[in-house]
Amino acid sequence: MKPKKLIYATYQTFPAKTANSLQSISNIKYLVKNNIDIDLYFPLREKQSTDNIEKLKKFYDFDETFNVFGVTHNYPHGKIKIFSKFWFHLSHFLWSKKLVEKYFKGDDESYFFTRSDWVAYFLAKQKSNVTFECHQSSKVRSFIIKKIGNQNNVKFIFLNENLQNKYKGVQQSIVIHNAADSSLFINAEVTSKNSIVFLGNASRFNKSRGLGQIITWFLDDYLKENFTLEIVGGSIKETNDLKEKVDKLGLNKIINIQPWVGRKEALLILSKSKYGLLLNNQKNNHSYLYTSPLKYFEYLYFGLSVLAVDFPSHKLLPFNERIIFFENGNQDDFIKKLKSTKFPIPLSDQEKYSISLENRAKKITNYIF
Repeated sequence: MKPKKLIYATYQTFPAKTANSLQSISNIKYLVKNNIDIDLYFPLREKQSTDNIEKLKKFYDFDETFNVFGVTHNYPHGKIKIFSKFWFHLSHFLWSKKLVEKYFKGDDESYFFTRSDWVAYFLAKQKSNVTFECHQSSKVRSFIIKKIGNQNNVKFIFLNENLQNKYKGVQQSIVIHNAADSSLFINAEVTSKNSIVFLGNASRFNKSRGLGQIITWFLDDYLKENFTLEIVGGSIKETNDLKEKVDKLGLNKIINIQPWVGRKEALLILSKSKYGLLLNNQKNNHSYLYTSPLKYFEYLYFGLSVLAVDFPSHKLLPFNERIIFFENGNQDDFIKKLKSTKFPIPLSDQEKYSISLENRAKKITNYIF
């Protein structure tokens, strides 16, 4: 059967050490596995940006092949440090407009997929078939969705029900949470101590996720004697700052912190852990209401017990009944929940499939075509 064609156009750049870039590449990987012919268009806006497919394969650890088109980005974003938000929005707008005019002008036959507000806007306005995967809310996004939400040629994928409800005026929408890459599953022996792992950056949108506070909690005798903490994936600066804090508190023997590592190494750490930690900043609406964290599905797929702050976004996650919720910022509640925890029965094969990228790709394909 001839593959269906999908053009994935985004303002993200690749490679990048972010969950968002990993999410996009992982989804593309499984769309290809699902017999979809993919063309990926993105801006070459960073020094490390490249459309060399072999370099992307090595960085993200995948074997699938698809067409990659890195598009010139002669705009201020990333080059001017002051008023960075303004330059991001201006550059995003100008780049998206030029991309659509140069490569896709008048194309009302192809199917497009994007996470970019302005790419979705310019494609929608020329009556192209476009699916917009919406991960969060913003003023610009609300403006654009209001403009294109009722068009027959536009479909929306929301990451959770709160986000869908915020934009309930759109004509065509579906909720599809993030998912885990089953092909990267590793079966390793769990470490003897009750190991807690946090996978990801220490901050989100320049706001701390609260790891510094969690570190201080390990001064408690019960935590110190019974648990270890592993923090993996932050920037060099974030890592050094947290290491300095650990050193000052004398917690080096039970808390290990390291910067971003490759996928295989990160997942090996997961496979040796007992608990996965979900933290975020409650002052950010995305974190508090709308997030569907990639790491949650990896924690769950690897059979970890999940410790999560009791945010509305976390309570909407699939299999949320398996999450050990604790009150944000409450050390006593955190310890109480750990003391009363019973390890859950591992997910069945069918349950694992339901949170796999393979299943997510099939849902996306069935929805778009």
